[in-house]
Amino acid sequence: MEKTFKSLEEQIEIFENKGLVIDNKEYAREVLLRENYFFINGYRRTFMKSADKSRFIEGTKFEEVYSLFLFDRKIRNILFKNILIVENNMKSIISYQLSRKYGYREKDYLKSSTFNYNFENKKRVNDLIAKMKRQIKNNAATHSATRHYATNYGYIPLWVLVKVLSFGIVVEMFSVLKKEDQYDITELYGLDLNTFNVYLSILSNYRNLCAHEDIVYDNRTQKSIDDCVYHRKLNISMMNNEYIYGKSDLFALIIILKSFLKDSEVKDLILEIASAVDNLEYNLRSIPVAKVLDKMGFPENWKDIQDITKKELF
Repeated sequence: MEKTFKSLEEQIEIFENKGLVIDNKEYAREVLLRENYFFINGYRRTFMKSADKSRFIEGTKFEEVYSLFLFDRKIRNILFKNILIVENNMKSIISYQLSRKYGYREKDYLKSSTFNYNFENKKRVNDLIAKMKRQIKNNAATHSATRHYATNYGYIPLWVLVKVLSFGIVVEMFSVLKKEDQYDITELYGLDLNTFNVYLSILSNYRNLCAHEDIVYDNRTQKSIDDCVYHRKLNISMMNNEYIYGKSDLFALIIILKSFLKDSEVKDLILEIASAVDNLEYNLRSIPVAKVLDKMGFPENWKDIQDITKKELF
């Protein structure tokens, strides 16, 4: 059925017809105009009656739905800045690894022999090199660091080029590195190669979700992470021999970030999320905050992940 334009008054009427309580219509109009009805409406599911998906739980107020919207924005911003830390670390490590072994000028590192140039990877490597060369061309005169090196030295070292590469290209680069280079990098994190590749893919996916302001709190990824020590240490419940939390939900991302970030960074991450959860709980009346945490895939003892030390993993 074709979706037609709805005025702010019509949008409010749609919400009210579904049982949402709107005491301050002027405030609701302001929020809907600024934030967009489509996105606010995307948070309604958590407040709907389980038996009747078209009706809100009795007494649900507009402010509660908006509070969940703002909570998701806060969580998205917290996750985004931590994913950027991982992204920066990965760019630094990969550029160091390749520059040390193959050289730091474009003529050194932008060669097929730098990568795993087998029959299976040949097209991917050629495409990757072409993308990197385009970034050099596009940024040589506009990005301050690349302009500095291009003007004063006549080349752009890899540790400068990675600053203008997207995380997606960096993930793609890692996937076609020689096995020995991949192992050297994964060893730094104590992860096996398959797990590392899955983690990078999920991080890249969430980076895009965060950057485009998509809903993240109840997001489910296509890929699931393998069972790991964090599932066991937290005694996460199982159903049909599968952990019910921390597989393809938001808590899986927390497990991934725990694997990449420093302990102090993880503590800050947990502290910020806990503060956001507390604020949301204060603003909810029709549902318990536990319902939101369940949709996030967070077990009751989710904060305890910060206390699991690296020594406990082995």
